[in-house]
Amino acid sequence: MPRPRLCRKIKFNPDITYFKPQGVPMRFLEVIELTLEEVEALRLKNIEDLEQTECAKKMNTSQSTFQRILSSAYKKISVALINGKAIEITNENIKKEKSK
Repeated sequence: MPRPRLCRKIKFNPDITYFKPQGVPMRFLEVIELTLEEVEALRLKNIEDLEQTECAKKMNTSQSTFQRILSSAYKKISVALINGKAIEITNENIKKEKSK
């Protein structure tokens, strides 16, 4: 039995949680689920321009776990973009932290 997933610190909560190809009804699309922790990893690394060790500290996780989260996010987004799938941002196992 796998170990239960730990809660991560997330400071970002998106207003929009679905992205899809324009002009294609949702009923025809496969949905790729992107977790809030994956979105937060993308935000910290690509928008805040932090090093992975800094990102990991902010998310209260190890650098190697942060790398796995980031790699998972990149793969899911790539699959969705290349294959014309919708992206849904989900929020499970998350401890939201208020921005200062």
